[in-house]
Amino acid sequence: MAAAFTASSAAAHEVLPAIGDMELAEGRLVFDVQADIEGFVAGIDLGAVADTDDAPQAGRHDTLRAMDPAELAAAFETAWPRIAPLIDIRAGQTRLEPELTGVAAGPVGEVDAPRPSTFSFAVDPPAGTAKVTVRWDSRLGSLVLRQNGVEAPYDGYLEPGQSSPGIALGGGSALGPWATFAAYIPVGFDHIVPLGLDHILFVLALFFLSTHLRPLLWQVTAFTAAHTITLALTALGVISLPGSVVEPIIAASIVFVAVENIFTRGLSPWRPAVVFVFGLLHGMGFASVLAEFGLPEGAFVPALLGFNVGVEVGQLFVILIAFLIVREAIRIDRGHDEVRLARDLYILLPGIFVGAAFLWMAWGQPEVGPMVFAIPAAFLSLLCWLSVERRDLVDSYRRIVAVPASAAIALIGAWWFVERVFL
Repeated sequence: MAAAFTASSAAAHEVLPAIGDMELAEGRLVFDVQADIEGFVAGIDLGAVADTDDAPQAGRHDTLRAMDPAELAAAFETAWPRIAPLIDIRAGQTRLEPELTGVAAGPVGEVDAPRPSTFSFAVDPPAGTAKVTVRWDSRLGSLVLRQNGVEAPYDGYLEPGQSSPGIALGGGSALGPWATFAAYIPVGFDHIVPLGLDHILFVLALFFLSTHLRPLLWQVTAFTAAHTITLALTALGVISLPGSVVEPIIAASIVFVAVENIFTRGLSPWRPAVVFVFGLLHGMGFASVLAEFGLPEGAFVPALLGFNVGVEVGQLFVILIAFLIVREAIRIDRGHDEVRLARDLYILLPGIFVGAAFLWMAWGQPEVGPMVFAIPAAFLSLLCWLSVERRDLVDSYRRIVAVPASAAIALIGAWWFVERVFL
């Protein structure tokens, strides 16, 4: 289980969305894009990985990141004929050919640190064009697209390969409050499942404390209230802590709650308060995601609420999956007699999880390797099978499932803490 989660969600090579500013100027539609141009030049499929270290071209990416700015800019210009066809801007059915107008590579810094670089290109809409659509090929990752210089500008988040709606060049394409709210729900969900591995482990640590619903509700309520507060305050700029402080504390929070599961049998008086405090830090972690691309100025509150709802749905999804896996083991531990059904289920589940992961990798383009989830799920299923087999043991579910799972979570959190502080 620990081996499957060795990749930290705060990886230095994390794939971030490109940020594109679009403006009509003297009849030309001009785009200024801040992006990981090293990934573009290296040919990494940025829509298929969450971390460039997971790509076959990782070495080339790091070499480019260490290049002199002029060399990197020249490499991007050389690669532009390959990159340009991946940018699909249309006026009606007519594709507009992008013309590169400039590249500004950021200064050389730490190879493990993001390097701020921008490139500019322009297209020439036919006379009388009222609307355009923008599609960022999935190989270029996701895109935050912001329209400038008009009233009620379009401001949206495009998933890899997604096309924008028709954007009125004269303005007026700003999403309404409900549309903005709905658009940011999947963004929040995506940053829990599959991208928020540390938040997933924290929620699972809450889950494994007890088999009863009430302790879980107390913890989830405290966690939700806390991270909602700091998510809003951080997004509004009221409070701020650097990621170098927040990320290690998030890792430490995972260790604390997981270790407490091992030494306590139920909800202690201080547990909800501790979860609330850690939730404040997790909210700052969520806010750092939004800070990478910002929220639309004209619909800040709906976007923030939508993102938060997506986060909550993601957390509940994680809890639901964990519950469905352990449900029969808990029932057997409580004296129910469907032993054969439970035994057969837990023999089948590991193969189902691993097989589904292989199919996903063969047929899809997952952002995070499916084995990161399949192997822990299979491991948990095997623990549940062992719990059913040893059902004569007092408290078999806690001893064989909850405690070992919590120990594995604590070890992963401890590694992430060391990695984020010292490595």
